[in-house]
Amino acid sequence: MSIIEQKTDIENNTEISPNRHIHNYDINDNQIYIFHDLHPEDNAMLQSLYSRSPKGVLQHIDKVRSADSGSFMEKFYVGYGHNSIADCGSTTIFIENVSMLVAKAIQDWPLYNGQEASTRYIDYANQKILNPVGTEEGDIIQHKWLEFYNQAKEELISFLTQRYPQKEGEKDSIYQKAIQARSFDILRGFLPAGCTTYLSWHTNLRQAHEHLALLEHHPLNEVKNLAIKLREELTKQYANSFSHKKYSTQEAYFEQWVSQYSYFNPAEHPDFEFSHNIKQDFLQNYKDLLSTRPIKTNLPNFLGKFGQCNFKFKLDFGSFRDIQRHRNGECLMPLLTFNFGFYQWYLDQLPDNLRQKALDLLSEQEEAINKLTTDKLIQQYYIPMGYTVAVDITYKLPASVYLAELRSGKTVHPTLRKRAQQMGQALTNNIENLVMHLDLDQDDWDIRRGTQDITLK
Repeated sequence: MSIIEQKTDIENNTEISPNRHIHNYDINDNQIYIFHDLHPEDNAMLQSLYSRSPKGVLQHIDKVRSADSGSFMEKFYVGYGHNSIADCGSTTIFIENVSMLVAKAIQDWPLYNGQEASTRYIDYANQKILNPVGTEEGDIIQHKWLEFYNQAKEELISFLTQRYPQKEGEKDSIYQKAIQARSFDILRGFLPAGCTTYLSWHTNLRQAHEHLALLEHHPLNEVKNLAIKLREELTKQYANSFSHKKYSTQEAYFEQWVSQYSYFNPAEHPDFEFSHNIKQDFLQNYKDLLSTRPIKTNLPNFLGKFGQCNFKFKLDFGSFRDIQRHRNGECLMPLLTFNFGFYQWYLDQLPDNLRQKALDLLSEQEEAINKLTTDKLIQQYYIPMGYTVAVDITYKLPASVYLAELRSGKTVHPTLRKRAQQMGQALTNNIENLVMHLDLDQDDWDIRRGTQDITLK
């Protein structure tokens, strides 16, 4: 047991007896204990004991130490459906060498917490790309995407150096990193979704079980097989928290739900559209909160009770991956297809010679991908992240304001930044008394990109 802070009498620096009688509230009577080395199931058990006993944690911890916490979880969590107990035990899962599509499936969960390798900061020149079809034709397609990514890099960096010349006072190392990051912003549009990545998933035990129960029915075999493997590994670590029974009716429902509705694939979609059902007459009572909010300050969450905002627009899949990580709402997972074309911004950033090569490559590759003997789900592995997808997101007002303001900043990818600016302006024009703190500067070059790194001090 590791106790970081234990209650003491501040004046006399002596430990206060747990039997001391308290007549009035005194801040010196507060007790704080922090445990950082408990097994997740022990941690869950320790917290759950508060709900059934008035005793302090120091007495509870003895019970946890003397009992088999795994048996406790089996009896009170899995056996009797006390799901909140498993909310109190958390773990971190590290997942490597899976496709971008798997990362999106893991992250398609309202309570997802974690990180992923960034295509905006990492050179993917040597990254493995999956070929689920398993044919030579599939290998050739994936090789050509990576070949363009690698060969275009040097010419593009030279072009960007001319477009964004170094200013007086800017450090060479920061400037070079910023230029390189800008090149990744552009070239990531030519990386196929079958490119492998790394991600972490920090989750409580309950959410891990519930999310995996759905992913085990995912229409992509890579996702389904990974979910099964993850459950096996979690069961080894937390056997009693993952000893749930499966019921045929429930599994059939999950199969129907997940296999049919994992992807959103409309035939048509607006370039940008905003709608809301916010009850503005009720919101009037809080106009002071809407109009006086300082910059970098969130609206109160309770304002979400007055309605939701829906945004529909087109965006490249690469930037969709960024907006999808805003989880305080509903974000439909789009199917990556050729339906809406390649996002023009990526082509506009290339010098003339490279742009023509890119156009020729896109035409050639689309034809080759359409010839693969596979369905639209598997085709996603071969389609690069610069292709346009349909975005349909619904958030309450506080979350909508947060997203629009945060993603309007200059260090955000330019394609997403433009959509965030549109979101913010739509909110300003439609919600009375709402003050937005947006960065509407049309210049999207920012040397600060070169400082956004994790380095040794």
